[in-house]
Amino acid sequence: MSEQYIDACITPASHLDVLSKLEVERLLDSSQGGLYQLYRSCSLAVLSYGDYTDDARALLERHKHFDIHVIQEERGVKLKLNNAPASAFVDGKMIRGINEHLFAVLRDIVYSSDTILDNPKFNLDSSPGITNAIFHILRNAGVLRHKTRPHLIVCWGGHSISEPEYAYTQDVGYQLGLRELNICTGCGPGAMKGPMKGATFGHGKQRIYDAQYLGITEPGIIAAESPNPIVNDLVILPDIEKRLEAFARTGHGIVVFPGGAGTAEEILYILGILLHPENKHLPFPLIFTAPEGSRDYFEQMDDFIGYTLGTRAQQRYEIIINDAEKVAQHMAKGMKKVRHFRRANNDAYYFNWLLKISRPFQQPFHPSHENMTNLELRHSQEPHELAANLRRAFSGIVYGNVKNEGIRAIEKHGLFQLKGDKDIMLRMDALLQSFVEQQRMKLPGAHYTPCYHIEK
Repeated sequence: MSEQYIDACITPASHLDVLSKLEVERLLDSSQGGLYQLYRSCSLAVLSYGDYTDDARALLERHKHFDIHVIQEERGVKLKLNNAPASAFVDGKMIRGINEHLFAVLRDIVYSSDTILDNPKFNLDSSPGITNAIFHILRNAGVLRHKTRPHLIVCWGGHSISEPEYAYTQDVGYQLGLRELNICTGCGPGAMKGPMKGATFGHGKQRIYDAQYLGITEPGIIAAESPNPIVNDLVILPDIEKRLEAFARTGHGIVVFPGGAGTAEEILYILGILLHPENKHLPFPLIFTAPEGSRDYFEQMDDFIGYTLGTRAQQRYEIIINDAEKVAQHMAKGMKKVRHFRRANNDAYYFNWLLKISRPFQQPFHPSHENMTNLELRHSQEPHELAANLRRAFSGIVYGNVKNEGIRAIEKHGLFQLKGDKDIMLRMDALLQSFVEQQRMKLPGAHYTPCYHIEK
């Protein structure tokens, strides 16, 4: 069936303040570079929900005639769409959830650029300045619920997972929902959608009508993980490091399901933070969980963590296999510890200010071929420092796998070269090879060509 397209002019259903003339002018700049192209690509991803290609470039090329313009009126703004995917509409009218997500993209791209990234009042070269910027972006998006107790559970995992794994993520989400816990994910498909879908049933049984399904993403990955329709709060952070920090600052606990390189990156990020000496006594429930058939995934991950980061890292998480109810029970107990700790230390429930996140985990890492080759992956480093560099290595692999710029860089310059201590590289190679064999690097059925080479 050939692609169907629609031209439309839409007004915001919610989630958008009035824009200034300067902000509108920036978006009206339809040159090949600048803010407009970033805004266009993110908007196309939202409009194309369900069109998963695992290739951001392919999505842009397939919809090369798509265009979007901001129109300012006295009462606010409208969006004029040309050649928008027809799947975003029902009987000629845009689906409300997609409308909300589309204007959330406009809000965050404009705000982050004009009010944060280009504002000298925010010192993005300092750790406190970066955290402050993230707080302002989240607050502007209206996703911080300051009048509620700790109950937001971050769920991480792959977008390319098996049917039994997806069903299990729903079971866990259902049990979390029954315990009146809200869900935050990367907002895409697979393990990012399943917990939200399950939680809707749990919340429904408990007659909870204001549950939060928070999706946190960033421009470089949104095309491969466009927001699923359950997300009712969407926020786009400027880069992957700020996205990861937003998860850690807003979430009160984390559940990790099986995934690929992106999930490994997230695991190494949170462990690297929790290994910092200043976070030693800070409660942060962290559970790795999978159905019985995927037990090997976390056994391999646990072995890799133990060998590279040590037993202290392994002590920061719990592995629960094939027991969704137990996962939810442990998270509910963990919420009580988080609440008591925050009250005792005068920390906000809605934003984890006391969590120490050092610069290596905040500074944006550009995975160029030179930067990937120069990564220090050696036992001589402190565990949290090694975790930071391992995180960067996996982040670079994600970049080369699915992001438009990364795919083009690999085509032009060849594979990323990774090197370090031989035993670490052997373990890393084995872990990545297991992801490939389990089809976790690409959507099922898609051929995977590695974007990296590991020197052993």
